[in-house]
Amino acid sequence: MRYRYSVAKGGKLEKKAVIYTSNEHGINFADIDSEAIGIIKKLKKAGYDTYIVGGAVRDLILGKKPKDFDIVSAASPVRIKKIFRNSRIIGRRFRLVHVYFGQRIFEVSTFRSMKDGSTSNTFGEIEEDVKRRDFTLNALFYDPEQQIVVDYIGGMNDIKRKVIKPIIAMSEIFTDDPVRMIRAVKYAAKTDFSLPLNLRMKIAGQSSLLAGVSPSRLTEEIFKIIHSEKAASIVELLDKMGLYVFLQPGASFLMRKDAKFKKNYMQSLTALAVCENRRGQALGALFYDYLDSVTDWKSVQVEHFKDIYKLARNFILPMNPPRFELETAVKKFLSSRGITIKKTLPIPAEVENGLAKPKRKRKRRKKSSKEAMNTTTDSN
Repeated sequence: MRYRYSVAKGGKLEKKAVIYTSNEHGINFADIDSEAIGIIKKLKKAGYDTYIVGGAVRDLILGKKPKDFDIVSAASPVRIKKIFRNSRIIGRRFRLVHVYFGQRIFEVSTFRSMKDGSTSNTFGEIEEDVKRRDFTLNALFYDPEQQIVVDYIGGMNDIKRKVIKPIIAMSEIFTDDPVRMIRAVKYAAKTDFSLPLNLRMKIAGQSSLLAGVSPSRLTEEIFKIIHSEKAASIVELLDKMGLYVFLQPGASFLMRKDAKFKKNYMQSLTALAVCENRRGQALGALFYDYLDSVTDWKSVQVEHFKDIYKLARNFILPMNPPRFELETAVKKFLSSRGITIKKTLPIPAEVENGLAKPKRKRKRRKKSSKEAMNTTTDSN
């Protein structure tokens, strides 16, 4: 075990981080994606400290092979983009970079500061970046070249203790970002770690903050849940903690009212762990059992597709998935009930977006060459 120091006021050395070597952290180097290693090597060669960070490091320490590898670097998004031609800058408030290798995407972010609090969107140093991360088990930095884990916040000990411990002050962590409540419960269910009493009490007292979260953010969190191998366990704990009602109010209500529905619903989520888990199939697990409970399949015809679609869409609110994905999930469901939709059926605008009349498409004006040059390439 080694330590990382910095010079404090008065010229004295101050211990900043614990460094765990390969025989101490136990990470299997073979479990690390070769493309992620290549990205890190290239950025370090250009002179920028770069690490694998977050859930990937947590999973590696726990002996699991991560699906995704998030990378954090001292390099700015513009500099990262110049180093990797196969990349794209995304985001509006806080810009980061997606590096592409075929169909695979690696997210590379820049260290953020605490200048504007835990949700700061300004660039900073690694010592600041760690303080704005949510929980200690996700705040470890791994350098695959040196095969070391850098721990500024005691995350390694918390992983050994199997406890979910917040980094940000309890008075601010959920008011700054209510979605952190969902993440805390999700991490506990995925790792079988415990949520301390004070953290559970804070979640119970501030759960209503989730009512103000945008549908797009809730949709993003639900997609992460249904694509997890422990989707059923996560949903069950979220419901127990009183949070699932903000993600899927229809399902939460029926689970409390109807034991049979809850059993079937949880079985559908459990089945996702052993299937291909494509988005349409995973999305369908959220409404299949509901449609079964309200539909007489003997009388359903192909032309009823629009009505079935509307039922599914309303049931999964406030989630707002892409139309094509929900349409695909509904068609898969109808096919499993012996009703085959041979082609995509048009869905009226009043069903799709709740408007009385469909919006007219505006003709796009061609941009002048000057306007085209000033157009940003960012997207959200």
